[in-house]
Amino acid sequence: MTYLNFPKNFLWGGATAANQLEGAYQEDGKGLSVADVLPQGKDRFAIVNRPDFNWTIDKSKYRYPNHQGIDHYHRFKEDIKLFSEMGFKCYRFSIAWSRIFPEGDEKTPNASGLKFYDEVIATCLKYDIEPVVTISHYEMPLHLVTKYGGWKNKRLIEFYKHFAETVLTRYFKQVKYWMTFNEINSAWAFPVMSQGLVANNGGNDRQTIFQAWHNQFVASAWAVKIGHALDPKLQVGCMLLYATTYGYDANPVNQLATLQQNQAFNFFCGDVQVRGEYPAYTDALMADNGFKFTDLDFSAEELTLLKNHPVDYIGFSYYMSAVVETVEKEHAEVGGNLISGIKNPFLKASEWGWQIDPIGRRIALNQLYERYRKPLFIVENGLGAVDKPDADGKIKDDYRIDYLKQHIEQMGAAIHDGVDLMGYTPWGCIDLVSASSGQMSKRYGFIYVDLDDAGQGSLNRYKKQSFNWYQRVIASNGTDLG
Repeated sequence: MTYLNFPKNFLWGGATAANQLEGAYQEDGKGLSVADVLPQGKDRFAIVNRPDFNWTIDKSKYRYPNHQGIDHYHRFKEDIKLFSEMGFKCYRFSIAWSRIFPEGDEKTPNASGLKFYDEVIATCLKYDIEPVVTISHYEMPLHLVTKYGGWKNKRLIEFYKHFAETVLTRYFKQVKYWMTFNEINSAWAFPVMSQGLVANNGGNDRQTIFQAWHNQFVASAWAVKIGHALDPKLQVGCMLLYATTYGYDANPVNQLATLQQNQAFNFFCGDVQVRGEYPAYTDALMADNGFKFTDLDFSAEELTLLKNHPVDYIGFSYYMSAVVETVEKEHAEVGGNLISGIKNPFLKASEWGWQIDPIGRRIALNQLYERYRKPLFIVENGLGAVDKPDADGKIKDDYRIDYLKQHIEQMGAAIHDGVDLMGYTPWGCIDLVSASSGQMSKRYGFIYVDLDDAGQGSLNRYKKQSFNWYQRVIASNGTDLG
């Protein structure tokens, strides 16, 4: 059966990140971020994990598409107007830390950076679009890595706290919904973007990653505390990368491995941020990775802060599901959102190998809500594909419509199951630079941007077929998926 009874105040919208669309990477006082030194290409994470990687930009070897993005910095009014035309109720975006504090450790914020976000937020509100702001989305100031070593250093807690307090204090009257860190658990696989860690500064060491997580948990709790002091009704959430995970078969060995992978990847960061304490399996998880919880640098005051200031809701990305097999090693592998895995024979995959699993979305919603009993917000989901204008200049992306339709149907089914789902912001509502590969050709948007992987194009915006479709979905509050 199909269930499409969405709440009256459901937050339909779209999602982006500053480092993937703004461009203007050194304009108006902005400092360099971690994203600014990531080269283009499917092997960008392998490059930064080489022993000789030194956090510099080498344009003689690589392209850096984040530097230009899609020039949203100069075109945001045009873009948000298009979002309004689609009927967006909300727009999820991030505030680039290095626009506000170019090196991350300054006392005084960059006035030009604040002015930019003043205008972005004002433009959203002009069209009755609720801003949903991610405080840190894969774009920490590079200086915090090169001088302090990234999030393994506890000094970053104070720097983040100052940044969060600056933006929360300035915007809390206009912005009701916040998230502290984007896909915080992604550091399990690739800590470079969220923690500033690579192979030569601790990125391959689990204890270092867990220490960085602890520091981020404390920083997140500070943001919640600051936000609630400004306005108790402010909603400050966490944000997880979630991949529904199945055992390959009924072998109990694979079922146990699936449970343990869920604990390590899907649940650990959420357990701490939502429940306010480290979960019962913490000692076992850390022992399996070669260290003890008491090896971490933490204080009783920090644990009390975590307990007293858990997040208000769970934001999460959902693109795909995963399969665990620990017995037989000969299986075809597929790609994924920062993680790869075993091919599921029951599922089709995108052009980038991400397994398409709408029912896994319903399972994810049920798993998360039953575990935490706090509102859920799907803040990323979508289909990366090569979209090409036809002879008439039209972009017919019926494959994207079909993907999103199936996932929205499963959202409705999860609400029928009893899940409290507050909103849905498909990823890359306008084409932008891919985080995993730095490509423009991997497109997610309802709006086509004329820009190729070589950085060539007019940057003009064009409505895809999915633009009008999503407009109808929002206007009907999810009942017209036609």
